[in-house]
Amino acid sequence: MTHAGTRIGIVGAGMAGLACATRLVEAGHAVTLFDKGRGAGGRMSTRRVETPLGEVAFDHGAQYFTVRDPGFAAQVAHWQVAGLVAPWPAAGADAWVGVPGMNAPLAAMARQVDVRFGSHVMGILRQVGQWWIALDDGARHGPFDALIVAVPAEQAAALLGLHDLAMASGAVAARSQPCWTAMMAFDQPLPSAAPIIQAQDALQWAARNSAKPGRGAGETWVVQASPAWSVRHLEDAAADVAQALAAALLTAVVPGGAGPRPTYLAAHRWRYARVPRSDRTCAWNAALQLGACGDWLLGPRVEQAWLSGIALARTIGYQQPVGAP
Repeated sequence: MTHAGTRIGIVGAGMAGLACATRLVEAGHAVTLFDKGRGAGGRMSTRRVETPLGEVAFDHGAQYFTVRDPGFAAQVAHWQVAGLVAPWPAAGADAWVGVPGMNAPLAAMARQVDVRFGSHVMGILRQVGQWWIALDDGARHGPFDALIVAVPAEQAAALLGLHDLAMASGAVAARSQPCWTAMMAFDQPLPSAAPIIQAQDALQWAARNSAKPGRGAGETWVVQASPAWSVRHLEDAAADVAQALAAALLTAVVPGGAGPRPTYLAAHRWRYARVPRSDRTCAWNAALQLGACGDWLLGPRVEQAWLSGIALARTIGYQQPVGAP
């Protein structure tokens, strides 16, 4: 077990990294997170953009999350009381969304800890029994007594490879599937009452983003392509992908696809979107004080990323406070 007051660096401020960090801070550790994003979210990101109709928001990563584990259910209950999440029955009996965007719970967790956003980590270094984090601008941060890698498997493998071969090999084996996602806004409702459309190939999942709880007015949609379609078009220009996914949505809701044109249209490529199921939970090398957490160690659901982070925090020295979820 790691003693309270330990300096811990965490690479990645998504669900797993933030869940781990908040518990470690509660246990008295000094935790600093580094994330290349501009704000909290990771694969639960919410993008806000200006359009001819005003500012709109899109949940362009995970569309919802499910709640099955009792510990995660207790955490979600706390988020609900705080107004950060709400059930979304259209996606299932146990489906929930962040309010007013999917990133709301992560933004709340990020405010409780020290997160250095806009920090692109290029490597981790171990010198004289301590850890350092190297950024792409040449800066080094540290020293840290322990270090945690909480990024997608492909990125984790590159960071871990020089320090723990078994941990890195596990990350290499957990290959993610990509996902192209398009965000679009319309100046009028599409002729479809369904808030969710599921099909195949170019349009595997589409959601009327504005139909989720706590969202603003306006007709906004998020379309996600299948892994196979995303692989075939992985290196296509984002503008071309956006047009293709918009056409797929209109074809699904309007006979012949002759519907209104989007007033805003953009695409985002998630290279590391869907991970395979696993049963490793988390990874920890006590001799090196080096660990890893994330959905690639447990499974593809948001809940599993949270569980992985909590499991690692407990492994390295988290004592649950009385009354905490």
